Amino acid sequence: QVQLVESGGGLVQAGDSLRLSCTASGRVFTKDRMGWFRQAPGKEREFVAAVSWNYGGTWYADSVKGRFTISRDNAKNTVYLQMNSLKPEDTAVYYCAGRQLGRSEYDYWGQGTQVIVSS
Repeated sequence: QVQLVESGGGLVQAGDSLRLSCTASGRVFTKDRMGWFRQAPGKEREFVAAVSWNYGGTWYADSVKGRFTISRDNAKNTVYLQMNSLKPEDTAVYYCAGRQLGRSEYDYWGQGTQVIVSS
């Protein structure tokens, strides 16, 4: 079984920063991309950011560009999401996801970590 475990969520004030981490363990899978998604109460899950595991290319939702930075440490099997200038609208459960090479969908998901940004 592939396991993705997130950490780093919490309660912060608007303008603060947080760094989320997600470590993959268990069965090894050939990673194409690792991504972060989020789901706010009463809303659909939405894409936040993704990183190419081999090449380091990154993609971001418009709502977080310039504020969030995704990165990865291949040796540690870990992907990070540095979130700066947090806004109340960033409040959500953040999920880490892994996409296997050759697949078009994310196959593996973490359990989520809560981020609450107070105004």
